[in-house]
Order: sequence, then C-alpha cells, then structure tokens
Amino acid sequence: MADTLTSTDTATRRERFAWCMYDFANSGYTTVILTAIFNAYFVGVVAGGESNGQATLLWTLTMAAANLLVLLSAPIVGAIADHSNAKKRFLMITTTGCIVFTALLSTIGPGDVACAMTLVILATFMFASGENLIAAFLPEITTPETMGRLSGYGWALGYLGGLLSLALCLVYVTHAEQQGLDAAQYVPVTTLIVAVLFGLAALPTLLWLRERKAVSASIPAADAIQAGFWRLRMTMREARAHTDLFRFLLSLTIYYAGIHIVIVLAAVYAQEVMGFTTRDTIVLIMVVNITAAIGAFLCGHLQDRIGSKRSIALTLVIWSMAIICAYQAREENLFWLAANLIGIALGGAQSAGRALVGQFTPPGRQGEFFGLWGLATKLAAIIGPMVYGGMVFIFEGDHRIAILSTLVFFAAGLAILMTVNERRGKEVAKIGY
Repeated sequence: MADTLTSTDTATRRERFAWCMYDFANSGYTTVILTAIFNAYFVGVVAGGESNGQATLLWTLTMAAANLLVLLSAPIVGAIADHSNAKKRFLMITTTGCIVFTALLSTIGPGDVACAMTLVILATFMFASGENLIAAFLPEITTPETMGRLSGYGWALGYLGGLLSLALCLVYVTHAEQQGLDAAQYVPVTTLIVAVLFGLAALPTLLWLRERKAVSASIPAADAIQAGFWRLRMTMREARAHTDLFRFLLSLTIYYAGIHIVIVLAAVYAQEVMGFTTRDTIVLIMVVNITAAIGAFLCGHLQDRIGSKRSIALTLVIWSMAIICAYQAREENLFWLAANLIGIALGGAQSAGRALVGQFTPPGRQGEFFGLWGLATKLAAIIGPMVYGGMVFIFEGDHRIAILSTLVFFAAGLAILMTVNERRGKEVAKIGY
C-alpha cells in the first residue's frame, strides 16, 4: 500500500510533525468537553434538576462507564492492531467516531441526562482508543534517546490545540452572551466547534503518518481477535520479566487517578466553589493550557537529560503543592496560582509518562504495550473521579473535602515510582522479551 513502510525505514520530519498534530487535533475534546465547558454544563444545566452532589456523581459515573469500555478493550485492540499491522486503520475509525458523537452533543439540552451520558460515553471511548493508538506509533518514528523530546513536543502542541479550541469557544460564548443567550443555547454550539476543529486538524495525521509494515488484509477478523487475546495473555505471563514496566504502570494508575480528578472536574470545582462563570472558566483553562504546553516542552527536554522517572517525581511534588493551594483558596489569586502549578505539572507528567512506557516497550509490540498503558490510565480515570464524586455526594456537595483525596493518589504514586529501575526497564525492552 502507498501509505505503508517497512520497520527499517526512517520517519521523515513531516511524518513526526503529523504524529504531533494528532495531539493538537484531539485536545479540543479534552479541554472543551471533559474539562472546561460541557462537564460544568452537564452538572449545572443538563442535570440541573438534581442536587449538586447527585449531578456531580452522574457526571463521574459517565466518565467511569466510558473508561471502563476502554479499559476492557484497549489491550485487545492494541494487540490486534499489532498483529494485523492496522494501527492507522483503527485510528481512522476511532477518530471519525469521536468527531461524530461530539457533534451530536450539540443536540443536548436541559433534562437530556440519559442521552448526554450515552453520547459522552461513546465519544470518550472513541477519543481514548485513538489516544492509545496514536501513542503506539511513537517508538516507530523516533529513537529511545529522543523519544521523550518528541513526546514533549506532541503534548506541547496538544495544549496549543486545546488553547485554540477554547479561544474559538470564548469568542462565540462572549458573542452569544452579548446577544442575551443562556448556556442552554450557546454551550451546544461549542461542541460543533470542537468536532470541526478535530476533523480539520487530524488530516495531516491521517494523510502523512504511515504504518511501518504492510496491512495484512488477508487475516480473518476472528483470527486477529484470537491472536490479540493470545498476545495479551503472553504479556501478562511475562510480567515478571517486565517488572519495572508493571511497577510503573501501577504507579501511573494511582497518580493518574488524581490527575483525572482535576481534568474532568476542574470546571465543576471552579463553578461550584469559586463561583466562576462559563467565560471565567474558559479563560482559566486557556491559561492552564499555556502553562501545560510550557511544562510539556520543558519536561520533554528535561527527561532526556535526567531521566523520565526523576521528571515524573518532580511533577508529582508540584501536583501536591497545587492541590494544597486549591484547597486553601478562598480568593481568586491563590486559586489562579494552583491552576498554573497544575498546568506545569499536567504537561510534564503526561509527556514523561508516555515516553517512559515507550522506552520500556520491546520492538514490534507497541500497540500491545501502549494498550496496557491505556488500560492503566483508564482504570485511573474510573477510580479518581468516582472517589471524588462519591465524596461530594456523601458530604452533600462539599467539593473542598473531596479535593483533598487527590493528595493521597499523588503521594502513593510517588512512593511506588521510587521502586522503578529506569535503566533496567530499558535494557529489558532492548532484549525484546
């Protein structure tokens, strides 16, 4: 096929740029739908007839259901993609699915709780599956020595994409509010902005990023699925050989639970605790995206010098400081400080974590191992928000108490991270078990 290469071919600069552009393309979904606008809209308007604690719990249940689907399917999809050499084909399917379901969110209004939950679950499933697949290309288009740098570039570009999405939404929301429209009228339109930008920005990836091997079209679907399950079983049996990878995945699962609390509930916290309006929240997340882009860029260079493990440990310390500031904040200044610390730590932690998994991955098993990475992150995405939502429900809408739970996740994740031997993990990957 015209868009495939052999595994020995070197990726071009254009192809690496195309890989980074996917982070730019899909970031609008995270920032607008999950972090800045639609989540707060769901809690405050769509499920506005419920109590605050119950509405928040419904949103976290939605996130849990979506990530449970990804958790169950990610390793299998990755293994099948490796077996059939069809990661790009899978990527095109998940990209299209996320765009379509995001666009359909424009039909959601007050009281459409069940429909909103269903569409968000489907869109998030497609988004997360695509995220795992694009990550699986990373070891194929760069070297272990520069993997952290390219991953950092991708995350940085991703935050710029999120910033663009928010800027476009801010322009529209400001105009809509001047026209006297309310959130039920203008928030649905922001989902269309996200869908269109995702589709346009993903074109370089879908056109220029290439499969490193020819697609095996002759493999029956049933055989590919069977091979996927077999490879997953083999990977789990080899856990002892990949000790450092699995220790890191455990650490990542724990500290990512804290990260996902912030990602999916930051706007809700700003709205319910600090009294932010939709426009205030958009500006807040825009600033966080800028600091996150800076954090990802700097961490990408830092981890190639001091190692991914130390870089991640540094970000977890910053995360803890940020959560303490957010809990203590009664005025906006301290809350803004917390938000910017979160931005720096968010970009660094995500960039370094993805790169470390790539460095621990044997050649030819990228889809499979990044499927495990996806499993870990999605398990975290279930645990973290569910703990937060449960605490808000139990404490009758008290978000300040709930935010403290995040500190436990970061402290425990850091403790397990200290048991990971980065050099040994890289050596095991080179041997290619």
